[in-house]
Amino acid sequence: MQHRMTRFVRAIALVLASLFTAASLHAQVPASPGDTEANLEWSQRMVDSTMARYPDPTKLDWDYDRALFLFGEYLVYRRTHEPRYLKYIEGWANAHIDAQGHPDLKIAVLDHIEPANMLVVLYQETHKQRYKLGADYFRGVFDNYPRTTDGGFWHGNIPSLYSQLWLDGTYMGVPFLLRYGKAFHDSDYTDQEAVRQLLVYYKHLKSPSGLLYHAYDESGKSKWAGPGTHHSRYFWCRAIGWYGMTLVDTLDVLPKDQPGRAQLIHILRSLVAALARTQDPETGLWYQIVDKPNLPGNWTETSSSSMFTYIIDVAVKRGYVSKKYHAVAEKGYRGVLGRVSLGPDGRTNITGICQGTDVGNLQYYFHRERDTNDFHGIAAFLIMNEEWNTSVASQRLNPK
Repeated sequence: MQHRMTRFVRAIALVLASLFTAASLHAQVPASPGDTEANLEWSQRMVDSTMARYPDPTKLDWDYDRALFLFGEYLVYRRTHEPRYLKYIEGWANAHIDAQGHPDLKIAVLDHIEPANMLVVLYQETHKQRYKLGADYFRGVFDNYPRTTDGGFWHGNIPSLYSQLWLDGTYMGVPFLLRYGKAFHDSDYTDQEAVRQLLVYYKHLKSPSGLLYHAYDESGKSKWAGPGTHHSRYFWCRAIGWYGMTLVDTLDVLPKDQPGRAQLIHILRSLVAALARTQDPETGLWYQIVDKPNLPGNWTETSSSSMFTYIIDVAVKRGYVSKKYHAVAEKGYRGVLGRVSLGPDGRTNITGICQGTDVGNLQYYFHRERDTNDFHGIAAFLIMNEEWNTSVASQRLNPK
C-alpha cells in the first residue's frame, strides 16, 4: 500500500512539474501581434527590468540612447500612470540640468540635443520652471547652429563632423524642435525647419531604390564620401530607421497645408515600398545592410526592425500608404517579438541589437557587436510596442 502511494505521489509530482515547466516556458514567449494586453505587459516588463538593471537614474549619462529609453518609459507612464516611472525620469533630468536649465555638458553634436525632448515632456507633466528653462536653452542652440550651404544641420560642430549630414541627425534634432514648438508656441519656425531638414537630408541621401544612404559630407573630404555625390555607399538599417521615424512623427503634427508636406508623404511612400521589398521573408526582420541580405556576415538587426515596423504601422494607420502594408508591419512585429524573452532572473532580454555606429565600410557594419539589452533596442521596442497596441501619436509630440 505504501509503495503504491509513493508511486502515486511521484506521478502527481511529475504532472505538476510538467505543468509548471510548460507554464514557465509559455510565460517567457511573447504573445502574438493581436494580443494587446499581453503585448503591453511586455512594455512594462521591459521598463521594470531596465530600471532594475540601472536602479539609480542619476548614473545614466546625457546620451540620446538613454534618453530614448526614458521616452519609451514615458509612453508607458502615460498609459499606466505609474508614478515611479515619472520619478525615475525626473531623477535623470535633475542630475544633468541645474535650476536655471543649464546642462552639465557642452552641446557640440546633434546627439546631445535629442535628450532635451524629455525636458519638454517633464515641463508638461510637472510645470517645474527648470525644465522650461532647459528646453529654452536647447532651443537657443539652433539659432547659431552650423549648417550646410543649403541649410542642413551639421551632425556636429566638431572638426571630425564638419559639413556632414547623417540620417541619424534628423531624429536627434527635429522631434525636439517640433515638440518645443507645439508646447511653447514656436511652431511657425519649428514646423518650417522640420520640413526643411527632412527635404535637405533627403536630397543628398536618396537613392532610386527608395532607401537612403547613411551620411553625406558637403566638403567631400571624408574617406567614405563618394566622388561626385559626397554620400556614403551603404544603406545602414538604423540610420534609415531614424529618418523614417522622424518622417512619420513630423507628419503627425504638421498642419495639412504646410508647404512641403506633400513631398514628405511621397518620400514616406517610397521608403515604405522599399522596406517591404527588403524585409527578410523568413524572420520578418531587416538586415544590418538593408539591401544585401545574401552577403556573408550580414545579419538581421532588432532595433531597426522595431523602427521599420513602427514606421510602416503609423503610415498605414494614418492612410499615407496602402493597407496592404499592414501585413509587412505585422510580420516585422512578430519578428521583433521573437527576439524578446524572460531570463531566469525574471527580467526581460532583447537580443540582436547593433551597438552605436559611425559611418564605415561594409565590413565595419557587419562586424559591429550584436548586443543584448542595448538601449537602442529597448527604446525602439517600447516606441513600436506602445504605438502598435495603443496608437499614441498624441503622446509623442503633442502637448497635454
